Amino acid sequence: MGDASQLPKPQQIEDYGLIGDMRTCALSGKNGSIDFMCWPKFDSPSIFAKILDSSKGEGGHWSISPQSATVCKQNYRASSNILQTKWIDENGVVDLTDFFALSKYNKVLREKWSGSTLVRKLDCVRGKMTIDIELCPRPDYARDKGSMKSTQVEREDGRYHQKIFWTPGKDDNTDADDVPEFFATYCTHDRPVSGPVKMFQPVKPKDGKTADTTVRTCRARFDLQEGQQIFMIMCNRKVAPHLTKDLIVNLEDETYKFWTSWIRACLYRGRFQQEVERSMLILKLLTYDPTGAICAAPTFSLPEAIGGPRNWDYRYSWVRDSSFTVYVFLKMGFPAEAEAYINFIFARITEWRKIAEATKEGEVHHLPLMFSIDGSTDLPELTLDHLSGYQDSIPVRIGNAATDHVQLDIYGELMDSIYLYNKHGKPISYAQWLDIRYLTDFVCKVWNHQDMSIWEVRGRKQHFTYSKMLLWVAVDRALRLSEKRNFPCPNRNKWMVTRDTIYEEVMQKGFNYELNSFVQSYESNTTLDSAVLIAPLVFFMSPNDPQFVGTLDRILRTPEKGGLTSAGFVFRYDHEQTDDGVGGREGTFVMCTLWLIESLIRAGAYNPKYLSQATSMFETVTNFRNHVGMLSEEIAISGEQLGNTPQAFSHLAYVSAAINLERVSRRGI
Repeated sequence: MGDASQLPKPQQIEDYGLIGDMRTCALSGKNGSIDFMCWPKFDSPSIFAKILDSSKGEGGHWSISPQSATVCKQNYRASSNILQTKWIDENGVVDLTDFFALSKYNKVLREKWSGSTLVRKLDCVRGKMTIDIELCPRPDYARDKGSMKSTQVEREDGRYHQKIFWTPGKDDNTDADDVPEFFATYCTHDRPVSGPVKMFQPVKPKDGKTADTTVRTCRARFDLQEGQQIFMIMCNRKVAPHLTKDLIVNLEDETYKFWTSWIRACLYRGRFQQEVERSMLILKLLTYDPTGAICAAPTFSLPEAIGGPRNWDYRYSWVRDSSFTVYVFLKMGFPAEAEAYINFIFARITEWRKIAEATKEGEVHHLPLMFSIDGSTDLPELTLDHLSGYQDSIPVRIGNAATDHVQLDIYGELMDSIYLYNKHGKPISYAQWLDIRYLTDFVCKVWNHQDMSIWEVRGRKQHFTYSKMLLWVAVDRALRLSEKRNFPCPNRNKWMVTRDTIYEEVMQKGFNYELNSFVQSYESNTTLDSAVLIAPLVFFMSPNDPQFVGTLDRILRTPEKGGLTSAGFVFRYDHEQTDDGVGGREGTFVMCTLWLIESLIRAGAYNPKYLSQATSMFETVTNFRNHVGMLSEEIAISGEQLGNTPQAFSHLAYVSAAINLERVSRRGI
């Protein structure tokens, strides 16, 4: 729950809740404003992006705000992704309900509304309150110079209806069918209103600096009294729904039924059940239903440091992030989501294999490390210079140049997820095994190459310790799978030799015996990197191994004393020592913090002091989730959330740590 004063203030990253329908999503703030939404898919151009245009305010928004409320509360309806905002003052109470409709159980609605349907419902439950609403769409990342048009207000039995739509500019690339229409109904119920009613009015520019009279904003003011409601939706412009109370109630009920039915399958039982279920609901929102792809995050260019250049587009499906998410879906009782991604990635592996087999002798064609949610790898990185950025953090980027990187660790994360899917989901097929066999043979050829590793450095390639550990995982899981399923494995001996060789090399070159710690890379052998905390999580080594315990103790030191931990949160690495080709600073990394916690939990099975430390740190992370349980990519030294939000990495690592904390705690350690 969160409080907000009457005075307007800029929304922070942590001031938003996420709503969605596994096709697209929106960020709705505690102030009632939707300041981010892409349409019609996660990685489509934005319709609203005010959060990325703090200074100019031209990114687009859909704001709903009371004139006089003194208290604001925002929360999700229990066990759902329906967001509720409540405004309260002495004179009245108004509820705002935001959600994307999911009518899976209603055949008529499903057939009628083929695309996404964003619903916003205002309900005056006590007294009276004046509400201002402003609709300010800015299609195509605010590049479309089109205009808004509205229909005349229609009156029917105490209800008033209106439709507003966007007409793209003549020179714009926006397709009219790609911009949703807006429908509004003012419902008076038992309080009929006599005389004309003004609903949404087009607002023409009044800056006096231009002769342009293009209407790009619509506003309305409603004096709501107890029992009165306003229904508003954005949906496919090809349909023309007649908004009634019964329709909205039905949509909300069906959507609530969908979410509560889905989360009921969650297997976690323990102290952090509500928090884990919220993380699972968020991870579900990041899945793309038509293909099974999983987004790393639903946003782009939210900065890792205010004013810095680390602003990336995360609306795509990384092999690494998605593979870790598959593990969490499987462990928590959601095999359908895991299967959908496994099918998605095997289709990509098959495509890659065909290209790789046709590659000339001596050339190497790697599996792409990320895909669009439709499976494409065409993700050119561009900057949107007309947007001022979140708190003036520029550049604002779309697309991602890292798609061309060589990141060898992805083979390990992928093979681990396939192995776990075979164990906890469905047995893989022989055809899939042939792809796995080809992939493992490929790993045996390239494992000793340099790469850019998990952090996608934009500097020089190195032999990163994390990548070598995960390459070991790739071969190890392939061997385990062949033995478990008795699959034919003509290169078994080569696989075993490769696995053992990788392990020995990591212990010789990836460990600094003077520091008594694993290091970032063979080349940067005095630099710490919290990515190596993955070692016991993927069973590369035991959590009580003296060399790993030494790494734990070193990372737990503060940066001033040569470590990476600050006030219970962990940095990825020391930017003063590492040239990652990007520059600038960043906050502490939530996923790395949770990896440290999980490593402490596992070590705590053998030494109680580590379990106590892990519990305390996990509670700290829990307290830094925002008012509706969301975690972004990073936490600033000042305590604010940074980076794209919500981050799949952060939430899957939270769930994994919670699972293991409960498991070890129940042993009575």
